[in-house]
Amino acid sequence: MGKYVSAEEAVKWVKSNDRVYVQAAAAAPSILTKALTLRASELQNVEVCHLHTEGEAPYADPALANSFHVNSFFIGKNVRHTLAAGNGSYTPVFLSELPYLFRKKVVPLDVVFIHVSPPDSHGYCSLGVSVEATLAAIENAKTVIAQVNPQMPRTFGDGILHVSEINYLVEVNTPIYGQGSGVISLLEDQIGTYIASLIEDKSTLQMGIGSIPNAALRKLSNHKNLGLHTEMFSDGVIDLIESGVINCNYKKIGRGRALATFLIGSQRLYDFVNDNPFVELRESSYVNDTSNIRKNPKMVAINSAIEVDVTGQVCADSIGAKMYSGVGGQMDFIRGASLSEGGKAIIALPSVTKNGESRIVPFLKQGAGVVSTRSHVHYIITENGIADLYGKTLKQRAVEMVKIAHPNHQERIEREYFAMINSQ
Repeated sequence: MGKYVSAEEAVKWVKSNDRVYVQAAAAAPSILTKALTLRASELQNVEVCHLHTEGEAPYADPALANSFHVNSFFIGKNVRHTLAAGNGSYTPVFLSELPYLFRKKVVPLDVVFIHVSPPDSHGYCSLGVSVEATLAAIENAKTVIAQVNPQMPRTFGDGILHVSEINYLVEVNTPIYGQGSGVISLLEDQIGTYIASLIEDKSTLQMGIGSIPNAALRKLSNHKNLGLHTEMFSDGVIDLIESGVINCNYKKIGRGRALATFLIGSQRLYDFVNDNPFVELRESSYVNDTSNIRKNPKMVAINSAIEVDVTGQVCADSIGAKMYSGVGGQMDFIRGASLSEGGKAIIALPSVTKNGESRIVPFLKQGAGVVSTRSHVHYIITENGIADLYGKTLKQRAVEMVKIAHPNHQERIEREYFAMINSQ
């Protein structure tokens, strides 16, 4: 049976040279990480590893480099500075495979910090809005420390664990990190229109957070019998579920249920998923498994990128050699959708950056990482149209891609690409 202690007492179980896994996204247990950071003078070489987390990451302060080192499996903005400062590293891994790094002891764990709902009358807690690799971390860590919060939604699926599986429990009462939908620009609205034009009735959707996915979702109110099998979702799906547009009746995996591995949104989202059996959160090794994704007919994967070259190579994790985010689940879903019967693999992005630099390029920046290869992507979409690359030669792809680049850059992109290939 777990026992209740203060945050200060709980984190005393972390020792120098330990590796600590922190539950991801909106479930980041900030009370525990703050308490751990206050012990910096007592600790040396503690590795704090996690995917993207919301909120502050005080242990990532470069001034505490002797005490803490950040190992990111996906780089969030709160720890992005650590790579340049030297107190952080990045481990590339598909989200579908992260649980296996723990189960195979490739990345052994000493402690895991989690964030759960209070135990029910039977002693069961819920991991709430983020399951991802946390179950595997719990199974393989020597010590499990939980932040217990009545504001954490109780969700169905894999994230149910008995209080006996937790070593120490810390009672808190704090809001779950929220993120609003934001304003959709005319450019994003146009991209959303193009995305929606490719989505057929009875399709199953994977899309992330942000204005472009929300713009696409707003265009689907007249669709019928859509499904949801996605790494994560946000507020944008709620109206479609409540209106019956998303009913998940034609999925093959989790039929009749919306499937995800984590959630980020507003309080409306957290209220919606609380004790809602229509929504299931499963481990990323299941949700992001290509062999599961492909079983859904008309699987549509919608992802974004930092830049895409004219042959279809997708850089989504770095700006040149500078790491920016991570591999995440893009390849899991792009490949799964490609193999699905009637599936579509889509990359959608504005044609230029905020500074006017083209995101459609003749060749990727030196050092840029290829997250999705030119062989995997079917469609690239910008506000200027849809490039259909599937089954096209490299030269045909270049013609398609130039058309969706910003008009100010089209001539240069075409000239530089063909000058490069003709010089070989």
